[in-house]
Amino acid sequence: MRNLILPSKPHIAIHKFASCDGCQLAFLNLGPALLTLTERVEIVHFAEAGPVEPEARVDIAFVEGSISTAHDIARIKHIRAGCTLLVSIGACATSGGIQALKNGQDVAAWTRAIYAQANLIETLTSSDSVDSHVKVDFELWGCPIGSDQIVGLITALLLGVAPEASNDSVCMACKQRGLVCVLVSGQQPCMGPVTRTGCGALCPAVGRACYGCFGPANQVNHRSLALCFGRFGMTPTQVAERFNFINGQAEPFADAVSELQELS
Repeated sequence: MRNLILPSKPHIAIHKFASCDGCQLAFLNLGPALLTLTERVEIVHFAEAGPVEPEARVDIAFVEGSISTAHDIARIKHIRAGCTLLVSIGACATSGGIQALKNGQDVAAWTRAIYAQANLIETLTSSDSVDSHVKVDFELWGCPIGSDQIVGLITALLLGVAPEASNDSVCMACKQRGLVCVLVSGQQPCMGPVTRTGCGALCPAVGRACYGCFGPANQVNHRSLALCFGRFGMTPTQVAERFNFINGQAEPFADAVSELQELS
């Protein structure tokens, strides 16, 4: 992080694009701790919670959601110009999210099939991450992110320290919690070996395979995991669907999907 001195009580904004609002709820889920947070920062725009000043210049802008329309492109560029630091939060903002399942498909045909008046729908042919259009300073991965990630990032910035995100895999969290491996013991198509931790191994803790909500971990071997899924009897198409679910546009998940589609 470049040498940056934020005001003693920085102004922040939380903006929404194409998303489910789950990552914004991570702020509200702080509960009483949100009141403590407001003693350290000034929230000037957060429509989910009340204050609405989208044009206000801020020190930190949090952005939830993917860029899915031409209007979104113009708005994210405007937000970038009006903030010192921009933080993308959640899978939609960091990799396109669930909406990115339409990428590479016949979007016009999908629109006609879903909406009674498709001519009223304005959409791009792809749903993109925020950093596909503007410079992003920090990313918080997850679907949704956790409240602790928000507090950790803001605290680090207030201290003048570069926020650090864990790149360990979910397997590390499973080991720390003493959980039985659902991949080895249960032969379930668990994305844990290639997914960064952040959820505390939520799904494996209840005997369910990881879905990859927090995006790719560091230096993952997606080919090895794909071969493992194949030994479970899954077809290349079925394996590709596991990688292409929540963070399918993030490398190396996108690489895995491309390679598997060639085998289909």
